[in-house]
Amino acid sequence: MAEKLAGDERIEALGSLDGWSEVEGRDAICKTFQFRNFVEAFGWMTKAALEAEKADHHPEWFNVYRTVDVTLATHDAGGVTEKDIALARRMDTL
Repeated sequence: MAEKLAGDERIEALGSLDGWSEVEGRDAICKTFQFRNFVEAFGWMTKAALEAEKADHHPEWFNVYRTVDVTLATHDAGGVTEKDIALARRMDTL
């Protein structure tokens, strides 16, 4: 099982992400992605879904038209782990 990130390790990991923030009242991170239209948003979600499946780590997300809100947390660890940081980085590169 993955270990929750804490202390300096957590601060450094979160600081290395672009545009991700901590979720208030929950041990999770989130980001809103904006695209030109629904097709681009859905295409990105498809690519992200394939990456998530490869990592066996699945996001919580919500899509309306060109906006995709993503929340990441490792449920069996009860919070943010390196798995979330790695998936966030991968999502940023898609």
